[in-house]
Amino acid sequence: MSRQFTPKVVTANALIEGDVIWLTEDDRWTRDMAEAELIEDEAHAQLRLLFAQSQPGQIVGAYLADAASGAQGPEPTHFRETFRSRGPSNYAHGKQVERDHV
Repeated sequence: MSRQFTPKVVTANALIEGDVIWLTEDDRWTRDMAEAELIEDEAHAQLRLLFAQSQPGQIVGAYLADAASGAQGPEPTHFRETFRSRGPSNYAHGKQVERDHV
């Protein structure tokens, strides 16, 4: 028996900066997961992943990550994606400086 498809977002790392990024519905890359396209159809998710993987000059390591609909937009459902969404963890810089909840 196959597993039921769960909502996903397309995520990757920016090629030059290395920042975690997410694909938006209008084909942009954003550093804010809340702006990402929440994909609820498996076939559409595969097409969006192929689109992302066709941009080797911009991104690296694209994959589908589990997500859920939140009040502000997509939210991570796995600790790995929560960790990635917060930015580097070795000391406060980048996203951690900008957010008071980290």
